[in-house]
Amino acid sequence: MGLLNIFKKVNKPEGNSTNNGVLGPTYLDSFTGHIQNPKDLHSHEWRRQIKTTSGQTKFKIKYYGQLHNDYNNLIVETDLAPSLVFAVDIITRHEILLFDGCKHGYNSMFCDTFTEEQIENRLAETYYKDQSGNDIFEITISTYNGIDYDDEFSDEVDDNGLIELVNGTKTEFEIVKRNGFDTLQIWLTNDNGETINIISEELA
Repeated sequence: MGLLNIFKKVNKPEGNSTNNGVLGPTYLDSFTGHIQNPKDLHSHEWRRQIKTTSGQTKFKIKYYGQLHNDYNNLIVETDLAPSLVFAVDIITRHEILLFDGCKHGYNSMFCDTFTEEQIENRLAETYYKDQSGNDIFEITISTYNGIDYDDEFSDEVDDNGLIELVNGTKTEFEIVKRNGFDTLQIWLTNDNGETINIISEELA
């Protein structure tokens, strides 16, 4: 997994909302809402605001990982294992999985293997605070889906619609196409309207 070049300028088409037909991660199906008038939305980008079924949009962030040495707003993997990040509803304390570096993204599905210790011993106990001490945020999440799975893997899908991952498990091909994104970004917005990028990963 590599750190995305967050300073790269990219021209993207704009639209009235983030409803551009791109499907996002299956594990977030019930926890997102559209964003009106998104700025610089790629045609192959899925972008949403994290939102509970009751309409809650304010969360704390807790994670396993460490802050990047140079860009200390970014959560990255440790020397031992990939990062694990949750949103925590400030009212109900319900946790929403935002990213698991051992499971999500192309590399974790088809290239990288992890030990049981790496997977199970990641305790997401650190709560994120920005440089001003804020710990409650609205969350925007974005995945980029530039991999042509049908072209690359269609011959490996069995009669039941399943494909074998690098760890030996079999998963529905349609789920793999949605959770095997090649890039992930997560932004937080505090009550002062300031936006912080906390995840910026190239995953393929």
